Amino acid sequence: MSHGLPHNNNTTLYNLQSRVAMDDQSAFTQLYVIFGKKLIQFAVSLVRSKEAAEELVEDVFVRIWANRKQITDIENLTVYLYVAVKNKSLNLLSKKARELVTSPFDYLDTPLDEFAADPYDLMITSEMMGRMRDVIETLPPRCKMIFKLIREDGLRYKEVSEILNISVNTIDAQMAIAVKKICSALQIDRSTRIFSTEATISPKNTKKG
Repeated sequence: MSHGLPHNNNTTLYNLQSRVAMDDQSAFTQLYVIFGKKLIQFAVSLVRSKEAAEELVEDVFVRIWANRKQITDIENLTVYLYVAVKNKSLNLLSKKARELVTSPFDYLDTPLDEFAADPYDLMITSEMMGRMRDVIETLPPRCKMIFKLIREDGLRYKEVSEILNISVNTIDAQMAIAVKKICSALQIDRSTRIFSTEATISPKNTKKG
């Protein structure tokens, strides 16, 4: 799912922040490896242009490096980066920015990357995975974005809530919709661990608060 060290390991992430604050370019590069691809995909779903998405994500990281002495003041770098990319995307869209803020991502197309292989994914046949991805592509845009951020990017419910400015209850409901549709299409019992809401995200992210 992520490259390098896990970005949801708070101690590891803070250590990287501390190293960046001390002008460690290798630590800064590692942060980009961990977050870059996911942030670009997130930006693409907003600005609909990979080139523009890559540029604005690079701008966010340039600003991070320029202000690296203050990076340890950021309590949750994951949320900070996603919000920074979201804000830059909305600024880029200018006239549509207000519409995007007031209509929380209901008509956006969220690209889905390959799922990370874990012991449960390995139990699923390639045919079933293909069918599951087809179902995910038919989810309502906001539902798909939430599913992607949690299942693919490994974010916590609370983090997604802060990034998208929606309640944890809304996220919970959208995840339930996604799981229900997937299980229905694949004719799988929703109590099965592979497709339960709690198992849809990795165990370390099941805490919603």
